[in-house]
Amino acid sequence: MTSIPSADTGVATGFQAYATGRQYEIRRGDALAVVTELAAGLRLYSRAGVALTETYGDDRIAPGAAGITLAPWANRVEDGVWYLNGKKQQLDITEVSRNNASHGLLRNASYNLVDESEHSVTLEATVFPQHGYPFLVRHRVQYSLAEDLGLEVRQTLINHSTAPAPFVLGAHPYLRLGGTAVDDLILTVAADTRLVADERLIPRSAEPVSGDSDFRAGLRVGDLDVDVALTDLAFDGGTARHTLSAPDGRSVTLWQDESCGYVHVFVTTELPGNERAVAIEPMTGPANAFNSGDGLRWLPAGESFGISWGISAVLDRA
Repeated sequence: MTSIPSADTGVATGFQAYATGRQYEIRRGDALAVVTELAAGLRLYSRAGVALTETYGDDRIAPGAAGITLAPWANRVEDGVWYLNGKKQQLDITEVSRNNASHGLLRNASYNLVDESEHSVTLEATVFPQHGYPFLVRHRVQYSLAEDLGLEVRQTLINHSTAPAPFVLGAHPYLRLGGTAVDDLILTVAADTRLVADERLIPRSAEPVSGDSDFRAGLRVGDLDVDVALTDLAFDGGTARHTLSAPDGRSVTLWQDESCGYVHVFVTTELPGNERAVAIEPMTGPANAFNSGDGLRWLPAGESFGISWGISAVLDRA
């Protein structure tokens, strides 16, 4: 097991037991990513010592779901209830304050190592048939550092059941730009539609973006308090890009492919150790897709489905 970098740029030495299990470091040039055994999470991604994601201490699991991958659903299922062929399915309630089933079935799961190299690591975990989700599926996650030193992530769901399995895939990274105050960053997301949610964060309708949900021209993060799903994304060459830009010209971007038709933007003051933090979450469907059908896919028996997303940065100052 390799050492883990701190939230800044230092490196912890010696043997440690981590709350998130085994830590997988991949490196290429000045790029470093750390992936956790727990939830196949992205604990850190940095370039030239500049942290591009939020991180957390060795003795903690991911606060605010920081960096975890999400399967077989992302976000929430209202009351943990949905219906399969007319039969009620009851999932465990994992967001007690809102009485929802949140962030899938692998948030607290250990992922097994499939393959690793200097530049890449692949992990996978199995969802076994259970109350509320009677399917056998496998979630595989590959993290790679590309030649341009950007981080690329490939999530694949494989259905080992004898019937089609419903799913939404996603991830929950928080982006930052080194020591630049998050409040001073400008967030740009090219999305035309927002989902209007109730007090339990369950979408009830959709409408054109406006005000603090219209990121197309960029909004200052320090002026935001949002937890919103967006869709009708602007894909350029099959890729949508969402960017945090600093006043000095540097930027960090989360990109997602066309299989991810939604992005969730969460600006919070409750991530420990941060005055404010920004999660930009690529998703194939929004909250409560198991009931609304929005973005919901059914994976045929014996088949697989994959999504790709990643993080890139421009670190030259203007």
